Amino acid sequence: MKFLYNILIALASFFSSSCTSHATNLDSTKYPIQGIDISHHQGVIDWKSLKQEAKVQFVFMKATEGGNFKDTKFQYNWKAAKEIGIRRGAYHFYSFCKAGAEQAANFISSVPIDKNALPPVVDLEFLGSCKKRPPVQEAIKEIQIFLDLLEKQYGKPPILYTTYAFYEVYLKEDLTSYDLWLRDIQKEPILENRNWKFWQFSNRGTRKGIKGNVDLNVFYGNIQSFNQY
Repeated sequence: MKFLYNILIALASFFSSSCTSHATNLDSTKYPIQGIDISHHQGVIDWKSLKQEAKVQFVFMKATEGGNFKDTKFQYNWKAAKEIGIRRGAYHFYSFCKAGAEQAANFISSVPIDKNALPPVVDLEFLGSCKKRPPVQEAIKEIQIFLDLLEKQYGKPPILYTTYAFYEVYLKEDLTSYDLWLRDIQKEPILENRNWKFWQFSNRGTRKGIKGNVDLNVFYGNIQSFNQY
């Protein structure tokens, strides 16, 4: 029994190690454009060190949440990313407890217009303090108001960051014209009749200049399509 137990432990360790390796290291020939997403949870980032990372060609940073929360590190991160030449984008964590227009105003008051920035992102998932779960059409109506106001302000259709759980309930049949940024830390995302533009493939990555873990992402496309995006 002890021998069998040791074998099982060894196998578990092997597969755990394999999964971790797969989740934090992707083939750069298949996914040449890689980046990270950050918030105040990453603390003060050493951007000069981060610039040395070949696998950080873009960074999405949290700007706002709900109707009035503003990320305490956003302004610092937004300025620092531009100074070192990493392409940047901002995201908003959406709340069902606030109106779409109110949340759009919060984001717009925080994020400057930058024609070279990546499109704005709305983070749609079942996390945060708001436990409200409105009917689909009610939710989509408010999200659409938010998206329209951001597109009018920044001149680019926003990106929808989401999880499978949220997608199945609210996005499978709606907002289909928007690019998706999908979270899947186990495998490459596959959706029926819909493609993804960004993929968050790890939530336990490490990069120079950042203490602790950071989310890792890839862009679906080559350098030419990324530069035009």
